[in-house]
Amino acid sequence: MAKRASKKRSASRTRQSSKKLSDLFYETLKDIYFAENKIIKTLPKLAKAAHSKELAAAFNKHLRETQGQVKRLDRVFRMIGKPARGKTCEAINGIADEGAEIMKEFKNAPALDAGLLAAAQAVEHYEISRYGTLRTWAEELGLAEIAELLQATLEEEEATDQTLTELATSVINLEAEEEEQQREAA
Repeated sequence: MAKRASKKRSASRTRQSSKKLSDLFYETLKDIYFAENKIIKTLPKLAKAAHSKELAAAFNKHLRETQGQVKRLDRVFRMIGKPARGKTCEAINGIADEGAEIMKEFKNAPALDAGLLAAAQAVEHYEISRYGTLRTWAEELGLAEIAELLQATLEEEEATDQTLTELATSVINLEAEEEEQQREAA
């Protein structure tokens, strides 16, 4: 009986060890595809909940960018000869749940926009991590054209993160603090 269990573990290791970087690349591509499609559904809710016109505009601009990023991912899937489909990404689901919680708990509160912005930046940081990894793997796999496409998306995500940071430090956080001080003084 112990021999049979040992053979099963050995067979399992052999199947697992046959997985290659290209398999990991494809699995991670499915992960970010799911995430981007989830973000497309979430961004309009964030824009609607935002009090700041600038923040709502930033969310709407990123929605348009994200739609283009999904098209770019569709192209990557075609280039590797695999179907474009997502794989449930628990990380993005968790980040989206946190954003929904902020919308609920801080509805009409001075800090709502600051919370929405922070949730959006959590998404951006996740995407930056994924796209950086995918781009590097594409380079290592000799997929130069795909690496360029992923780099273009990475640059968009980094620019969005920078825009959100600037919006937070120049407007959103200050407005939240001022509004809170006005409420306390009243």
